[in-house]
Amino acid sequence: MASLDELFAAAKSVQQRAYAPYSRFKVGAAIATPDGKIFTGCNVENAAYPVGSCAEAGAIAAMIATGEKQIAAIVVMGEGENLVTPCGGCRQRIREFATPATPIHVAGPEGIRRSFTLDELLPFSFGPDNLSAR
Repeated sequence: MASLDELFAAAKSVQQRAYAPYSRFKVGAAIATPDGKIFTGCNVENAAYPVGSCAEAGAIAAMIATGEKQIAAIVVMGEGENLVTPCGGCRQRIREFATPATPIHVAGPEGIRRSFTLDELLPFSFGPDNLSAR
């Protein structure tokens, strides 16, 4: 699997390419698959707010586009002093391709600020196993 340092660097790099002219709040995300592949995404805003997309959603879409379907770890990089955790919709998106124990690392420019499991961020979640999809 990719190292946490590699994931952090990938999230930090893609964060700089975010398209955030309205909020000016750039977010980057990097996903690692079990075999070490890294996929990134950044937030993309739109004048027809709230039509934009989140960084995590972009990284997941990039992962799926290559045929991968499992998240082993994720880093979400935001700005400011507060933790930038995935929004509710992205927590559910992550849940579709992760396990309750999957680590979600929240970072700022200086490094990893805090790590959670998916189960800590989305307890008692509804997912594919509820529908016998796996």
